[in-house]
Amino acid sequence: MVPVLGDVVGRLPPESTQQAVGYPSLFLLVALGALVPVIPTGAVVSSAAVVAFHQTAPFALVFVFVVSAVAAFLGDIALYWLGQRGVASKNGSRWPAALRERATPDRLAQAQRKLQEHKATVLVLSRLTPAGRIPVMLACLLARMPLGWFARGDAPACLAWAATYGLIGILGGSLFDEPWEGVVAAVALTLLLSGLPALWRRLRRPRPGSPGGQHPA
Repeated sequence: MVPVLGDVVGRLPPESTQQAVGYPSLFLLVALGALVPVIPTGAVVSSAAVVAFHQTAPFALVFVFVVSAVAAFLGDIALYWLGQRGVASKNGSRWPAALRERATPDRLAQAQRKLQEHKATVLVLSRLTPAGRIPVMLACLLARMPLGWFARGDAPACLAWAATYGLIGILGGSLFDEPWEGVVAAVALTLLLSGLPALWRRLRRPRPGSPGGQHPA
């Protein structure tokens, strides 16, 4: 399997072709992942950073950072705008409902408390926390935060997010000589970081019959 992957990587198109296809693809995937939160956009950015790390173009990593941050910001703004229209609509909209489906009541309540305490600065932490963006965005919508205020808080959040996952890609690229090996390492690390908070919450959740949990009837 490894030799086969190595042969495939060896037949990759030249860097100019990779960049011509890679940057638009990166933009579309990140923007789409911001609108429809099912794409692991962090892994996409880390993988792109690994490939850029092994390229000879001097600003390849900078382009990955800029494209990722701009795509994430525009995707967030579009999703928030759609959510605002749904909240203001008399007939309702599927966008706020879709956001509610991805935000558990306890996560939403926690996001609302943090929003009251820290205002828009909580957006930075929410972007860096796995599954933390949607509850905070929904809390902003319910608080009727203007789009301009949301954008000012979301811009540094997207920059920090793109830099974080870009650094993960650089780490994966520096540990391995072959780009595909770095991509595998970066994706694995990204998915691990994304899954740890959910695992931690599940372990801390009281079990029925335990102190603090619900006793069986």
